[in-house]
Amino acid sequence: MPLADARTLPIWRRPVTLLFLMAIAMPLSFATWSALLNNFVIEAADFDGSDIGWLHTVREIPGFLAVGVIAVIVFMREQVLALVSLVLLGVATAITAYFPSMGGILTITMLSSIGFHYYETVNQSLQLQWLPKAEAPRMLGLLVAAASAATLVAYVAIVMTWEAFDLGYAFVYMASGGLTLVIVAYCWLAFPQFEAPNPQLKKFILRRRYWLYYALQFMSGARRQIFVVFAGFMMVEKFGFEVHEVTALYLVNLVANMIFAPLMGRAVGHFGERNALAFEYVGLTLVFLAYGGLYWFGWGVMLAAFLYVVDHIFFALALALKTYFQKIADPGDIAPTAAVAFTINHIAAVFLPAALGYLWLVSPQAVFTLAAGMALTSLALALMIPRHPEPGNETVFARLAPAPAE
Repeated sequence: MPLADARTLPIWRRPVTLLFLMAIAMPLSFATWSALLNNFVIEAADFDGSDIGWLHTVREIPGFLAVGVIAVIVFMREQVLALVSLVLLGVATAITAYFPSMGGILTITMLSSIGFHYYETVNQSLQLQWLPKAEAPRMLGLLVAAASAATLVAYVAIVMTWEAFDLGYAFVYMASGGLTLVIVAYCWLAFPQFEAPNPQLKKFILRRRYWLYYALQFMSGARRQIFVVFAGFMMVEKFGFEVHEVTALYLVNLVANMIFAPLMGRAVGHFGERNALAFEYVGLTLVFLAYGGLYWFGWGVMLAAFLYVVDHIFFALALALKTYFQKIADPGDIAPTAAVAFTINHIAAVFLPAALGYLWLVSPQAVFTLAAGMALTSLALALMIPRHPEPGNETVFARLAPAPAE
């Protein structure tokens, strides 16, 4: 069904509703897996900092290979691939607890990661194709808030029932994966196949005029790994957080996202991508330096928890990267470039967690100092975004010399 005709459908069958349902389905599995992960691997397989680094390196390999989406969409619609990827994520999450060993955890992690990363790749493409440019920042903020709200329900259940009913990892993982599968089944049955007005190129493309977007994606991926891998691990290893305490911290993050993500979407629309990203990177630099201070100066657990929440809030501004690309891209480039950008985003992710895992054993504060340097590098790149990006005006240097066509 053409997108223009979808306006005549009832609200529960429109493209934007499908985006919201998929945004809810994904974190029910992935966020629950993440919330329990550090406690599960320490209790079930006696992981240390090096082991967790290797696990996240394995987890990021499918992200590095996300460019393979280009080959898949030759034979499968992006909408179908998104739902199939969610099925794989849900099934892998459901059976995670049945493989409590290093080899088993790495295998299941690889499978769930394929589902997660392929979903995220095509989901980003569908969002940018289906949402009007004027509405994209606000709608992307609402999508983040919806995902946070859905995950909030799951996390409240964990916090309230984990100790009270002596729940185990197997039950929680099975329940979260099963809910994802239920939502995917509804999406498959309730929605038609939507056709965007601009056919997507189904081949690998790497355009010189997108170089700043590629560079920002690379730095974003490198910087994100330190938060995802080591910030949460720190809360368990250094401060001894239990499952319900880690999940409670995630709950605070979710509430903050529900409140601030829509506001950040509006802020991106009002202040522009350059200012929004610059604000994010300055804030992240300060947060990462403060993380190091937890080890240098022995600052306490309350500050650590506060920094963790602030860190998570800043990452919500990453939606500005999506809208920056939407403004500078040729309409037919969105799907293949989303795949290429996802791969670029994960180049550092393949080696950084394992390498920094060894550094973590020697000096955790050095890991966070390195992250602060990455945030400053991202800030320098963000300042190269023009106030009004568009094709032909991709960077501030476009005023000095015409941007290359390719």
